[in-house]
Amino acid sequence: MRRWPLVLGVVVVLVLALAGYTTLDVYDRVPGVLTLSGASQQQETSSRPGEGRSAGASVVHGPVPDVAGAPALAAVDGTAPQPTRRGIERALRDELRDPRLGGLVGATVRDGRTGEHLLDLHADRPMTPASNTKLLTAAAVSHTLDLSRTLETTVVQGSDRGEVVLVSGGDTMLARGRSHPDRVAGHAGLGSLAGQVADALKERGVHRVRLGLDDTFADGEPYAPGWSQAVIDHGFVGPVTTLGLADERADDIHAAPRDTAMSAARVFVEQLERRGVRVTGEVTRTSAPRQARTLGVVRSAPLEDVLAHALQESDNALTEELARIAAVHSGRPATFGATADWVEHTVHAIGVDTTGVRLADSCGLSDGTRIPPRVIGDVLGLALDGQHAAFREVVAKLPVAGLNGTLHDRFLLPKGVDAAGLARAKTGSLPGVSALAGTVVDREGRLLLFALIANRSGNPIETRAALDRVVAALADCGCRR
Repeated sequence: MRRWPLVLGVVVVLVLALAGYTTLDVYDRVPGVLTLSGASQQQETSSRPGEGRSAGASVVHGPVPDVAGAPALAAVDGTAPQPTRRGIERALRDELRDPRLGGLVGATVRDGRTGEHLLDLHADRPMTPASNTKLLTAAAVSHTLDLSRTLETTVVQGSDRGEVVLVSGGDTMLARGRSHPDRVAGHAGLGSLAGQVADALKERGVHRVRLGLDDTFADGEPYAPGWSQAVIDHGFVGPVTTLGLADERADDIHAAPRDTAMSAARVFVEQLERRGVRVTGEVTRTSAPRQARTLGVVRSAPLEDVLAHALQESDNALTEELARIAAVHSGRPATFGATADWVEHTVHAIGVDTTGVRLADSCGLSDGTRIPPRVIGDVLGLALDGQHAAFREVVAKLPVAGLNGTLHDRFLLPKGVDAAGLARAKTGSLPGVSALAGTVVDREGRLLLFALIANRSGNPIETRAALDRVVAALADCGCRR
């Protein structure tokens, strides 16, 4: 009953074999099993760690994925027996020796309720984690910001009656037209904002204005030093900014505009003019007057959902944007280096031993990042210990293996299918690197936490399949002997 029909997995593979899909899957930014070993850069997929617990209850139900049509995971049995170290070692012995994992494999497996280490393999060795870095960033952001708050995009009165100023507040997923309250991307819309502003102006008899743009909020470098121009030009990462359109984010087919804030401002001009307000001249950058009258405001989805979206889509720029906002909130400069340092410092401050951690950026795309598997396991443990509710809710919105998000077509092949619907895990992919970290429910109903990193690996298709088999072995294991 836990095994999905193998025919489904075969159908998925055949569908994904379409030629147009291959290039995108090389960078792991669309769901797929097609990845070329010669890729110069790779991005990541996501999955869903984190089950909660309820004091005194014998059954703890996992959070429902925040994805349309996605079912909840199976209930976690709080009374299920804990696996033994020997049992876990025996269950994973052959899988962790799979040559497809490459020359260096790091792993940690913990009990999700007690936190007891059940297996550690090179767990303290600094390794390249790729996009598993985002888990550290998410923990730091969750600890620092109130995730119930939103990001505001505002229009205020300018220095005179004939000027209005569009003020950025961190939302780079604005809709061109009306707001869509049921979405994360496009939750706030420039059309809705323009409607408010047009009404406010007309009440005062104003029908012609100049538009200024104030995007000084958390303003900093748009691209990290470690991001190659080829990766930027191909749309695998966009600029780090605090104002932009949802449909102009880098999407692995089209690069994002170099100046997303100005592009959004020009769309706002169009929306104003559709509502009978003429905008004269070119949009110019300016600073909004202090205590200026607000003419309109739209708000993003709650930060909890925005951060979860960044992880689910493995969006490098969005992850960096949120990290920068949190770092600036903490008094740090708006630079990639300062933000990465802030992530490490914050993770350490909330109780994780960061020995061996070196962050070149906050998303895992740049060369030079090193994180021991133990640290990733410790960070995931924060979502399960009952003391970090905000982070738990973010982690709970990651995709479920074989069901949704960028994991919707993994864990569907033989010897991997046992974890479909039962595992939630953030993945990471770079040349020679594959990583997978999250939670899985075993045969007995026990929640297990895992972090797996394969460095010096070869064919990424085979490496991913081998990692899936490790997690499936945990799902299929009572592991008490």
